Formats: sequence, structure tokens, C-alpha cells
Amino acid sequence: MTKSLIIFDLDGTLIDSVPDLADGVDKMLAHFDKPPAGTDNVRTWVGNGSTKLVERALVWAGLSLDNLHHAHELFLTEYATCQDKTVEYDGVTDGLNRLIKQGLTLALCTNKPAQFLPDILANMGWTDKFACIIGGDNLPTKKPDPAPLLHICTTLGIDKSQAVMVGDSKNDITAGQNAGITTLALTYGYNYGEPIADSRPDGVFDNFGDLVAFLL
Repeated sequence: MTKSLIIFDLDGTLIDSVPDLADGVDKMLAHFDKPPAGTDNVRTWVGNGSTKLVERALVWAGLSLDNLHHAHELFLTEYATCQDKTVEYDGVTDGLNRLIKQGLTLALCTNKPAQFLPDILANMGWTDKFACIIGGDNLPTKKPDPAPLLHICTTLGIDKSQAVMVGDSKNDITAGQNAGITTLALTYGYNYGEPIADSRPDGVFDNFGDLVAFLL
């Protein structure tokens, strides 16, 4: 594939962060004397940003959404202390390095709050990998709105025809489609328990190595 800009999602695409997210959610729920939701539930709630994650947890726990603002603040505080279980998926660091060596520009577009990104990227050893990084609260809208992807293209001075959006969820694919950008999907992520192929991306891959080989 002849493209010059690869825009990656983060959670469920480059990293498996659900164990830490679940710990943050469970600690938040404990403030309301509710049982832990656990990783299996949280895995199906990830993808629309932290506010939506907390909203889904409150609904699951039978709590009023009047608690949402307070619960979200509690989650952000607790999640900040839960960063030791997040890991990269197999072959991601090697794959990113291969893409960079080939001269491709990499960017990151995630719905995760921006405050958590520096530590996560540092822990993964990826601080210098991405030419542009957009978190879920850096702009007025987030994926599936196309604006963050178009912002990245504009910021880097690269036409969207030269860009690819890589993600694991329908939010990633829909954002790319709405932006008029080629979309590639990975099957191992968090797509609410739905097959990512149902979102009709331009390509689907079961592992990161095969994705990288296709891009090269």
C-alpha cells in the first residue's frame, strides 16, 4: 500500500489496557459500595472515551446517572494509579519501528483523555514514535466524528488521500470513512463484542505483523 501517514488508535489497537481500566472502574464503583464490574464487562464498554465508560458502569451497577460527573472524577483519580497492567499487543513496537524506518509518518488518535497519554507512551517506549497525538479531550469532538483525523492531516500537512486510519472498533472505522480516509481494522480489540468486519473497513487483519506487512 502506497500511503505516507498512518493514524493509529491506541486502546485495543496498540495496547491492551482493559485490566487497568477495569481496576479504575472497580475502584470507582467501590466508592458507591457496588461490586466490581470486572474485565469482561469493561472490555465491552471501552471505545467512546472515559465519560461513556463510566456511564456504562453506572448503568450496569444500577446507579443514577445523576452521579456521572462525580463518578467520572473518581474514575480519573483512580485510573491514574492503575497503570501497571497495560501491555502492548504482540509485535507492535517492532512494527512501529519498521514503519518509521520505511519513512512513514505515524500519528495517534485516541478517545482516551490526553492526561494519561504521556505516561502510557513513556512506559511503552513510544514517546518519540508519533508526529501528532490527539487525545479524546484535545478537540471539541472525538471519534467517530472525522474532525480529529482531518485535524491530524492538516497539522502534518499531509493530504487525507495519503492517510490510513488503523483501529479496532467501529468508532475508528466510521471516523475514517466519514473523513474519506482509507480504513484498516484489527480483530483482536474491543469492538463491543461485534465483528469489526461488520463496519466494512477497507482491510481486516488478525495480528499487527500482517497489518505492517500490508502497509509496507
